[in-house]
Amino acid sequence: MSKSPDSAHADRARLAADVLPLHGSNLDRIAARGVTVPDYDRSAVTPGIVHFGVGGFHRAHMAMVVDDLMSAGRAADWGIVGAGVLPHDVRMRDALAGQDHLYSLTLKHPDGTRERRVIGSIIDYRYGPDDPQGLIDLLGDPRIRIVSLTVTEGGYNVNPVTGEFISEEPMIVADVAALAAGALPGTVFGYVIEALRRRRDAGVPPFTVQSCDNISENGHVAKKMFGAFARLVDPELADWIDVHVAFPNAMVDRITPATTDDDRADLRDEVGIEDAWPVVAEPFFQWVLEERFTSGRPPYEMAGVQVVDDVRPYEHMKLRLLNSGHQGLAYFGLLAGYTYAHEAMENPDIAVYLRRYMDEEGTPSLEPLPGIDLDGYKDSLIERFSNPEIRDTLARLGAESSDRIPKWLVPVIGDNLASGAPVEVSAAICASWARYAEGSDEQGAAFTIVDRFADELQQVASSQAEDILAFVRQEQFFGALADESRFTEHYLAALHSLHERGAKETVRRLAAGERL
Repeated sequence: MSKSPDSAHADRARLAADVLPLHGSNLDRIAARGVTVPDYDRSAVTPGIVHFGVGGFHRAHMAMVVDDLMSAGRAADWGIVGAGVLPHDVRMRDALAGQDHLYSLTLKHPDGTRERRVIGSIIDYRYGPDDPQGLIDLLGDPRIRIVSLTVTEGGYNVNPVTGEFISEEPMIVADVAALAAGALPGTVFGYVIEALRRRRDAGVPPFTVQSCDNISENGHVAKKMFGAFARLVDPELADWIDVHVAFPNAMVDRITPATTDDDRADLRDEVGIEDAWPVVAEPFFQWVLEERFTSGRPPYEMAGVQVVDDVRPYEHMKLRLLNSGHQGLAYFGLLAGYTYAHEAMENPDIAVYLRRYMDEEGTPSLEPLPGIDLDGYKDSLIERFSNPEIRDTLARLGAESSDRIPKWLVPVIGDNLASGAPVEVSAAICASWARYAEGSDEQGAAFTIVDRFADELQQVASSQAEDILAFVRQEQFFGALADESRFTEHYLAALHSLHERGAKETVRRLAAGERL
């Protein structure tokens, strides 16, 4: 039976007067408020993982999985020690240290319900500049068998044009010099490679380097970049790492928006808990992980993780359905004047058009996917895009398009051109990017285009009146698609429709299967 407004108001007032700081000493009282708390003895948990880049995603994903395992009595020797080396990591150090390294995770369901729990799998946090030697010693501890990472794509120091390691980056140059002189490092590369060197020299088995970042073939990227750094320091060490250290690939997926003051206030007002840095996320969770580890791993598969021999087909599924679907939503939605993903999805034509892309073009480009209900997965994507509680912005989805479209959507088009599968909707998504890159919506409001090639893209898009194929002639983004008549026929029709009829009518026709 639901409470009356007066009763609910009284409950909120009572909680506001008795706010509990999130701390181990308050867990019983927090549990009495309907929040799930760790039911295992945290004092018995020993470290097994050091994680660089403790943010919202790590805490809604890997740390949650380890907490699930600990609650099942399966991973007490896999406690997580967070690690940071950048100035902004001080905030996380302080937030966690002040509350026993506990934090709250709130899952926001589409119907407005909240699922709240306290996570206890992070048992410590080390900020490198506080004690570099201490962090090196921790990484050298034989109990540490995994060093995991969520350092964002930029954290891997990859040249976006060549794909090679940026060896001239000043912090890298300084770290290489420091290690050559016997001094302590300052970057995640320096810490990991120096720790591996010390473990090798001491006869301690190496740890696995486990990337949890949302980038394609993240394990391969990590291996290439850390190997390149090691080669700058010591080529023999680089050869040893190449043979003895595992870098498993993984596909990770959970929308985890940045924490806001409103999230903190909701936690205080609804359950009377003060958390310096709570985490909010969608209910959906997926982690597909390659079975490639140097010195063991937690039994991840017992907490909903798919452990497989080859991650690539699952990664393609995500990139070609979810990520490409986001691109299909972003530009049409922004052009039509929507701000949030869920607002755009309230237009039924957008949902139908996106599902048409997934069924007719995304799916034919995929390899077999053992253990996946593909129709159910696509259903879940439409539901996730529509979740009003997450408030994911279309601007975020449409950012860095020059990095996303070439990696996610162009391969779908290439495969479908080769196989004879349709490309009409994919071509329309490319056209929506070209129209968006002109810099304003249909009401004339200017877009802030977040892309490292923003100026170049906007300049090319502005020349489409003179050369209608100008945008797709940019081979660094589209390859030779401008020469593929089956693609350009649909692309030109969609771009013309966007200019003449607008985004909503173009989407309506795509949803209905009508000729543009």
